[in-house]
Amino acid sequence: MKTLNGHFTKNGNHTDHKHNGCHHHHNDLDLELIEHIGDNHHITSIDTPLRQDAFDLDDETKIALIEEHFAEIMNIMGLDLTDDSLKGTPRRVAKMYIKEIFSGLNPANKPAITLFDNKYDYHEMLIEKDITVHSNCEHHFVPIIGKAHVAYIPRKKVIGLSKINRLVQFFSKRPQVQERLTVQIAQELRKALQTPDVAVIIEADHACVMMRGVQDCGSSTITAQYLGAFERPEVKNELLRLLGK
Repeated sequence: MKTLNGHFTKNGNHTDHKHNGCHHHHNDLDLELIEHIGDNHHITSIDTPLRQDAFDLDDETKIALIEEHFAEIMNIMGLDLTDDSLKGTPRRVAKMYIKEIFSGLNPANKPAITLFDNKYDYHEMLIEKDITVHSNCEHHFVPIIGKAHVAYIPRKKVIGLSKINRLVQFFSKRPQVQERLTVQIAQELRKALQTPDVAVIIEADHACVMMRGVQDCGSSTITAQYLGAFERPEVKNELLRLLGK
């Protein structure tokens, strides 16, 4: 597993990359600083930043508006929208944004959680590993691709395994930073499972690192949140051993 100089935070998060804090007042923000924040994966909230009117427009209206604006972007870039290969692109991009890669923004798309009574009295660690993560960096709108490993210790309830995958996908399908994605999955599972003992580890490659800026194709980013029993070194070490890390 590739690592950089990792550090632990007080809330049980672990991020295997460093970022420099930006302590400027809001009034001092300029384009250079905004770019700097984006390059350093600065996050402002555990919740995805959404306006209160985020869902006042229906999906079809949003698609039509995005199609119009994306066509203008392509025009500004000098692309010929009369070309057979390009003329459908604004519509394709708009549908992809709303119906696919950013569909996790809409709470109506949140998967229903199926829980079962823990009739077999299983109270050991349960791990689902190598869950595919397809997300997009909120700073540059380019892909984040990797794997998530999720573990929990059941109490009175257990979850249908496919629902773990669906929760990971739901929170991935929105503009993200990996730290927030990790926390959102862990917090939602802890609430749904009615257990404090949850761990989430994500290892991912970021196209914003690979394709622009430093253009480093050899690094990956690892984030983790350990809650409840997983904060104990012996439990955390057992999890990492079972994951082969």
